[in-house]
Amino acid sequence: MPEDRLQKYQSLIEDLKLDLGDPAFDRIFKQRTADLSKPDQFLLKMEMSRLSQPVARFIDLRGQVAGQVKPYEYEGKQHFMDDLAIEVFEREVAKHGGYTLAVYESVMSTDNNYKVMQKQAQAREEEVEKDAENHNYTKLVRFASYESRSEERMNYSIKITVELAKNRPKVSATTSDISLSGAKIKLPTNQQVDPGQIISIRLVGLEQDFELGLKEGIQYEVVAVEPGTIEYNQVRLKRTFIEKNQGFDDFLNSFIHGNKRRYKINLDNTLDAVVCKGYEQYYLPRVCSLFVFISEKQKQLYPSMVLTNENNAYINYYFEDERKQSSLYSVFNQKRIQRLLALSGAVKEAVCHVFTHSSQGKMYFYSAFDFELEEMQQLNDLFFAFGSQKDSWRTFKVQLMPSHHEDAFIPLSLPASAGKNIEKLNKRPTPRVQGFIQDVKYLMLLTDIGNPSINERFQRLSYEQNLVNQLKKFGHGKSASPPPLEVVALEYVNLRAHRRYLYKTSAVVHIDGQGSFNCVTRDFSVMGLQVECGQEMPLNKGDSIHLDLVDLQKLTKQHNLTNLRYEVMMVNKTKTIINLKVQKIGQLDHSAMNFFKALIENNKDKLVACDETPKVPGLSLALRNMVTKSVCQFPLYLHKETSHNAVGAIGQGLYPTSLHHLLHSFSDNDDNTLDAKAVFPERFVEEKLTEILKAKSRQDKPLKYLVFIKFDPKQSSQHEAVSAQVIAHEEALDSLYLYAKKALRNDLLFVYQLYVSKTGRPDMDYLANELRYVSHYAIHKAKDLEEALWSITGVCDLVDVTDYVVRNMGFDAPLISKMEELKKRWLEANFKH
Repeated sequence: MPEDRLQKYQSLIEDLKLDLGDPAFDRIFKQRTADLSKPDQFLLKMEMSRLSQPVARFIDLRGQVAGQVKPYEYEGKQHFMDDLAIEVFEREVAKHGGYTLAVYESVMSTDNNYKVMQKQAQAREEEVEKDAENHNYTKLVRFASYESRSEERMNYSIKITVELAKNRPKVSATTSDISLSGAKIKLPTNQQVDPGQIISIRLVGLEQDFELGLKEGIQYEVVAVEPGTIEYNQVRLKRTFIEKNQGFDDFLNSFIHGNKRRYKINLDNTLDAVVCKGYEQYYLPRVCSLFVFISEKQKQLYPSMVLTNENNAYINYYFEDERKQSSLYSVFNQKRIQRLLALSGAVKEAVCHVFTHSSQGKMYFYSAFDFELEEMQQLNDLFFAFGSQKDSWRTFKVQLMPSHHEDAFIPLSLPASAGKNIEKLNKRPTPRVQGFIQDVKYLMLLTDIGNPSINERFQRLSYEQNLVNQLKKFGHGKSASPPPLEVVALEYVNLRAHRRYLYKTSAVVHIDGQGSFNCVTRDFSVMGLQVECGQEMPLNKGDSIHLDLVDLQKLTKQHNLTNLRYEVMMVNKTKTIINLKVQKIGQLDHSAMNFFKALIENNKDKLVACDETPKVPGLSLALRNMVTKSVCQFPLYLHKETSHNAVGAIGQGLYPTSLHHLLHSFSDNDDNTLDAKAVFPERFVEEKLTEILKAKSRQDKPLKYLVFIKFDPKQSSQHEAVSAQVIAHEEALDSLYLYAKKALRNDLLFVYQLYVSKTGRPDMDYLANELRYVSHYAIHKAKDLEEALWSITGVCDLVDVTDYVVRNMGFDAPLISKMEELKKRWLEANFKH
C-alpha cells in the first residue's frame, strides 16, 4: 500500500515539509531523494503536491486545545484558534505563500492540541513499557507517598511573562497548569531559577480577554525545577499572596471551576494515590509479620495493641497463655525494648527465640534475644538444645521503629473543591480512637523465620540435664493484672465467596477412630460451617470428618443431610470450635451445598448475616495508616501476563531494605523503576510460582522460600554483579552451602525469607472516592487502573534473615564478620541516607 511505503519515509517527509515553500524546493527534493527508487520518489513527490494544494477548510479548535480560543479572520473566512495556533498559522502561510494543506496540518498538530498530547502520552507510555519489557524494569510503588491537594489544578497553557528579578528583561514563557495558589510553567532552559527564589508573573494570555487588575503581576516562590526538554524546564511555583487581591482570587477560582471540563483537571496526584493505595490494600492483609504497637505511660514502654490479618494472627495467638492473657508484655518488656532501642540503624533489628513449658496446667514462656545469648555463651548451647526439642519452639525476627499517632490520618488525595463530601470524608480519628493511639511511640514487627534445617542443627547440640534449671533466667513470670492488649483485626474487603449466616442447630460430628460428638452449629454458608462442641475434639487443621445435620434433615426430603463430608479449616485453642469447609469428591455435588443454597434463597428476610462489627470503629484504619507510613520490608507483586506470572511491581516504604539499595544502585537514576530480574533465578516466577499458584486458593497459607542473593560490587552491570538461588522452606540448607561460602569469601551475601500469597479481588471500596473522581474526568484512566489492580495474582514479602541463616550454616565466624564489614561499608558509601 502507498500509505505503508510513505510511513517508512515519515521523518524525510517532515524534513521536506520544512522547505516546501522554498523557491528552490525542486532542487532540494532531488538532492534529498537521490538514493530512493523511482516509484518511491514519485510517491513522495505526490505527497508534497498534496500538501501544497490550497484548501478552504474551516479551522475550529474550540474544545480541542489547551489554550484560550478566539475568532481569527483570514481572507474573509472566520476561524477559531488559540494564540499558539494563530502563530503557527501565520508563520506557515508566510512560508507557503497561502493557506495550504501543509498549513492546516501544522495548525492541527500544535503541542497543546489534545489529540497530539494524547498520542504523545501514549507513545511515551508504549516506549516506557517496551523499555521495561526489554530491560525487565519493574514499577516502583512508594508507599504512603501521595499527598492531599487543597485545591484543583487545571491543565491550562497560556502565554505569560516572567520577571526573574527587578531591572531584568521579562522572559516569555507558558503555563502547564494553574491553581489558585500555585502553577507550573515552561521556562526556557537558558533562564536559571532556584528553589526559594521569588519571581513575578503576568498572565498576558488571560489579560487579553479579562481585566485582572494586576499591573504588577503575581508574585510566586519557586518550589522546584524539573527537567523538561532541550528548550525548557518545568518550574513548580507557589503564590506568596502578597497582592491580597480578593477580586483576582475569586475570578481565578471561578475560571478554573467553570473550565475544568474543557481544559482538563490535572489528575497526577490522584492517579499516584490510587496506584499506591491499590498496592497497599493488597499488601497489608497478606503480611506475615505481626504488627505490635508499643505505647508509653509513666515512662514505661509496653505492647498495647496488635493489628492482625489472616496471615499473622497465629503469632498473636501463639503468645497467649492458658488464661488467654498475652505474654507479649513480659517477653518484650521495658528492659528489652530499651536494649533494642540502643541498637544501631533507623530500624532496630534482632532475633528472638521462644519456647513454652507447661507445669500444673499453667503455661510459661521462655525467650532469649541473640544479643543476650552472645553475652552468656555458657548457656548458648543449653538454651538451643533444650528449647528446640519443644513443639512450641519459635524463632522471630524483631524489627522496631518509631511510630507516631499523627500518622493515623491519611487524607484523601482530593481537593476540598472536588465535592461536597470530601471534607466530610477527610475526618481525623475520633476522640475514642485517639485515646487508643495517642501514647504509641513505636511499631514492632514480629516475623516467624524459624527454619527446619537450622532447628535440626540446634537439636543435635548436646547439653547436661542437670543444668536445665539455669534456663530459669530466660523464663517469664505471670502478672496478676497484666496491661491490657487490644487485638484489632485489619478491616478490608470481605473476600469470602459466600456470605455467612448465624444459625444454631444440632449437628453430630463423626471422627474416624475417635467416635461421634454432639455439637451445635454457630453459623453456616453455602461452602462451610462453624460448629461448637461441649468437649475437646481430637482434630487438627486439614483433617476430614463426617457430619449429620439431625434437625435440618427433618425439614427436607429432597436433600440427604447425613454423612456429609467436611474438611477442618481451623480449630480454636481449646479444640471446641471448629471451622469446616465442604469436601467434594471429584465433580459430584455436595448435598449440603444444594440444601443451604435453597435455604438462603427462600429465607433471605429471616436469616441474620454474620457482619463482624469492629469493637472500636475507626481504630483498624488508624493503625493501618500508621503501619503504611512505616513499611520496612520488601513488598513484591506478581501480575498475570497471558499464560504466566511476572514481577509487576515492587513496593518501598519509609525504610528501604538492603535489597532496595542493591537494585537502586543499578537503576540509572530512575526513581520510578527497578530491574527486578536480580531478585530471583531465571524462570522461577514465570514457571515455578505460576504453576504452584494455579493450584492454590486465596485461603491457603503463604508459600515460604529462602532466597540467597550474591552480589559483586566490583561489577558495573547488574547482570554480571547479581545472581540468586531459591530453595523451599522445607528443603535442606546444605544444597546452598557452597554457593553461600563462595559469596562470603568473594562477594556480599543477602538472604531473604520469601512469603508468597495468592490474592483475591482488590478492595475497590478502599479506593472508591479517588477512582470516582478520576472517572469523572478521565474514565479510560480509571478503567486502566482497575484492570492493573485486577491483574495482580500474588503478593510477596521479603524479610532479611541474612544474620540468622548465615550464622547457623556452620561457617567460620571470621569469614562471616569480614563479609558483614564489607557489606556495611558498601551500604554506607552508596546510601548514606
